[in-house]
Amino acid sequence: MSIRVKEAVSALTEKEKQTLRLMVRGHDDKSIARSLGLSVHTINERLRDARRKMAVSSSREAARLLLDVEGEAPLSPVPQNLGDSQIGEDAAGAPDECRTAPIGGAGWADRRPVMLIGVLLMTLILGLIAMATLSPGASAPQAEPADTQTLANAETVETARRFLTLVDAGRWDDSYRMFGAAFHKLNTPQVWASVSEKVRVPLGAVSSRRFLSQQDLPAPPAGYIVGKFRTNFANKDNATETVTLEQENDGWQVVGVMIE
Repeated sequence: MSIRVKEAVSALTEKEKQTLRLMVRGHDDKSIARSLGLSVHTINERLRDARRKMAVSSSREAARLLLDVEGEAPLSPVPQNLGDSQIGEDAAGAPDECRTAPIGGAGWADRRPVMLIGVLLMTLILGLIAMATLSPGASAPQAEPADTQTLANAETVETARRFLTLVDAGRWDDSYRMFGAAFHKLNTPQVWASVSEKVRVPLGAVSSRRFLSQQDLPAPPAGYIVGKFRTNFANKDNATETVTLEQENDGWQVVGVMIE
């Protein structure tokens, strides 16, 4: 291995190395973007910078050189996409090497990036909590909810922002108090604090948050309002935060939160 190649690899950022490691496993730019929760544009910028630093014209050549320097054995190109799959697809399960191959560095380890775990947990756990607060007998609305961004309820937007700000600051008890009675019945403050510590903290500080839209869901007993925000965290760009609220005791209470 030439000194020039080693110097070029040492000039790569950890994010650029992470992207190249996924490429050598068989991912393309789109599946890498899905895996890391980033835009394709961001992935292409990383690959372009990596090619420039390593003085190669091909991203896969850059990935191969990184693989040589780090001493990993090449893996079969079986991308583990996070997108939807058809029923019956991947019935046999992913190969062992794809389950254990690291993204974060060289060597074998049975782990996943903390940020990705956090995002998935927030999506699954808190999404299920939000669904659990709906009335058991409520049926799905027949009409598609109308996007009411232009008719956004200023009070609910402000309530959602205040709740997210408390979560940003790690004020779990204060944010727990903004949930409604149904959430309190199903979850203790300790459960909320534990999930938030594992899921929200790894995302890092908020650099920007922009209101996107608001939808009115006509579900019993009084309906729900779903607000969406586009948020950039220190460790995740272009996240979508969804806060669901219902009216309770002449005020708006949070019934669920999800980060995608």
